[in-house]
Amino acid sequence: MHIGTIATAAAILSLSTPLVATPLLATDITVTFRENGPGGTLPARNASCVAAAGKAAAGSNKSPALSWTKGPAGTRSYALAMTDPDVPADLSLLNKEGTVIDKDAPRMEFTHWILADIPASATELAEGADGDGMPAGGLALEATRHGRRGQNGFAAFLKDGPHGGYMGACPPWNDLRIHRYRVTVYALDTDRLTLPKVFTRADFLAAAKGHIVSSGAAELTYTINAKATK
Repeated sequence: MHIGTIATAAAILSLSTPLVATPLLATDITVTFRENGPGGTLPARNASCVAAAGKAAAGSNKSPALSWTKGPAGTRSYALAMTDPDVPADLSLLNKEGTVIDKDAPRMEFTHWILADIPASATELAEGADGDGMPAGGLALEATRHGRRGQNGFAAFLKDGPHGGYMGACPPWNDLRIHRYRVTVYALDTDRLTLPKVFTRADFLAAAKGHIVSSGAAELTYTINAKATK
């Protein structure tokens, strides 16, 4: 995928030392990014774009290494989702020459990654397990040994493939807000959810209603704008 498309698309529609990121919304599960940069930042190799001459260039797009504590008794599978809640709501401003997006501008959420039916025996994912590089159209929507892939947010407007698997951070280069990238892990009381062959995060949340026995989350931040702040 051309980097100009990635830089715009990653924001549309929401779009080192082992350290434990601060858990969010945790109940029985503690989620850990196995590596992060200074100040709790997402390593650049886990992003789909990096800063280049004040704009963006293609990144390595490796899915991050994650681990989580076991769910409570009755856990029969896990699922995970990675989201960016900081995508500007006004899509006309994204990566626009001569335009700066204020950090307090209205925001919406974008899904970067969704996996369901992760085996109950799994409590970690290696770096690159569900994405390493940027194949055209993303990865196949299929069951893998580490879970069943859903569609990331790019599928809603790009028509060049299934857009399964991980698509890393690529916030707009003209955005003054540092973006948050939140991974939530869910423990479920069923081995397999009833999901359509092609499913989104919204489909997952609907199917998982009444089956979630615990959850936990952690987040890192990322920007390609040197002037951005939290």
